[in-house]
Amino acid sequence: MALPLHETGCVVIGAGVIGLAVARRLARAGQAVVVLEAEAHIGEHLSSRNSEVIHGGLYYPPGSLKAETCLRGKALLYEYCAARGIAHRRCGKWVVAGPGQAEALNDLHANARAAGAEGLQQVSRARLRREAPWLRAEQALESTTSGIVDSHGLMASLALEAEQHGAVIARRHRVTRIDCRPGCFTLTVKGPDQPFRLRAERLINAAGLGAVPLTRVMDGLPETARPEQRFAKGHYFKLRGQPPAERLIYPLPNADGLGVHLTLDLAGGARFGPDVEWVEQPDYRVDENRQASFEQAVRRYWPGLPEGALQPDYAGVRPKLWLNGSPYRDFLIQDQSEHGIEGLVNLLGIESPGLTAPLALAERLEAHA
Repeated sequence: MALPLHETGCVVIGAGVIGLAVARRLARAGQAVVVLEAEAHIGEHLSSRNSEVIHGGLYYPPGSLKAETCLRGKALLYEYCAARGIAHRRCGKWVVAGPGQAEALNDLHANARAAGAEGLQQVSRARLRREAPWLRAEQALESTTSGIVDSHGLMASLALEAEQHGAVIARRHRVTRIDCRPGCFTLTVKGPDQPFRLRAERLINAAGLGAVPLTRVMDGLPETARPEQRFAKGHYFKLRGQPPAERLIYPLPNADGLGVHLTLDLAGGARFGPDVEWVEQPDYRVDENRQASFEQAVRRYWPGLPEGALQPDYAGVRPKLWLNGSPYRDFLIQDQSEHGIEGLVNLLGIESPGLTAPLALAERLEAHA
């Protein structure tokens, strides 16, 4: 028996912050949009299990998608949050360098300037001693435009605005198969009632951790457009008591992440994270045995961290792409120029600074419609 068939103009798979931003943008432009979300709630994975930081664009290679969408996205995000009353704070950030790390900090500063980051300045040792005597640091790089945002409030606003402009957000709807033809996509969808087919002229794969697995069920997508994906789990530990700073404090980044950093929340508390643990599948259980390694990492720049001040909080998982046997560290946006299928866009490897970049990514997709 044939499954029921419905039709729409555009399907967005994934109701995380990226999918919702894309749906909002396209719906505002007059497109008929259906958002399919496998989970019971929006943004249950990447979008809600992160540091909630608005990044200043320090880390990403000049000209990369991460650099461009972070810087453009930051400006759009501050403007959007102010206009829509979404809780956020431009608290600023210090990246701190200990003994022997001055050259690495200078390299980071040079990269940030080359990428177009603004609001940067070196923090002298005298200022460090004056404003943050608790820090073990020889110097620091300040990003005055970095901040924090209520990710849940942001997603709720994007979803509401998308729906106000006619978008339909269907939760508990999992895509199991996609027949890809230029300008014609037929999706098999498992909903809470019965399976059905949904046909669209345009398809945006913004499924976060599920985006690469979805490429495996796309009939007609070239095999070369299916990258490998690995999972980097990151734990967060909450600080008991008042935070020692009113700005974000980061160590220098490492190959797989930005290091265990001090992140503020909008309620006045603080947490530390994330670390990096490679896992086979997404897993959000917090391993309390990692507390000792967390304390060790934090004490590299805050030697006075009180005993027992950290308590397990939550965990997140980031997608890491591999192409041709090597890590691919940028966002990967596959459009017709990549795979030859008109109307299909795969948003792959959208990790940090994904929470900063959604409005810029949506803007870019609309421009290439």
